[in-house]
Amino acid sequence: MEKIISFDQLPTAVNQLNDKLENIEKLLLEKQEQSISEQSDQWFSLNNLISYDPAKRTKATWYSIVSRGEVPYHKNGKNLIFLKSEIDKWLKTGRRKSNAEIEAEAESYLLNSKRKGYHGK
Repeated sequence: MEKIISFDQLPTAVNQLNDKLENIEKLLLEKQEQSISEQSDQWFSLNNLISYDPAKRTKATWYSIVSRGEVPYHKNGKNLIFLKSEIDKWLKTGRRKSNAEIEAEAESYLLNSKRKGYHGK
């Protein structure tokens, strides 16, 4: 639906347009602030961590991982708490190389070894 604006109505139309743009800008800024606050670090209790864990390890398994010092954790009194960012980083360190990556690494090593020469003394 196209509205025709006369020359006399132009200042009012521009003001209305400006108001609408300000409202859109305000909504976008609120949305941006909301997304930033959602991205801030989140604390997990042990039960939250078990739910978040892709491997779905048990509580006993997590206690043993913590006691071995393999995972970053914090203590809040007697309770174990975990930062989501630290858990994400820890989970990413467990990445294993694919067979193709291992083969390429071995091939590269063999090629470099041949160049340096073998002095089997």
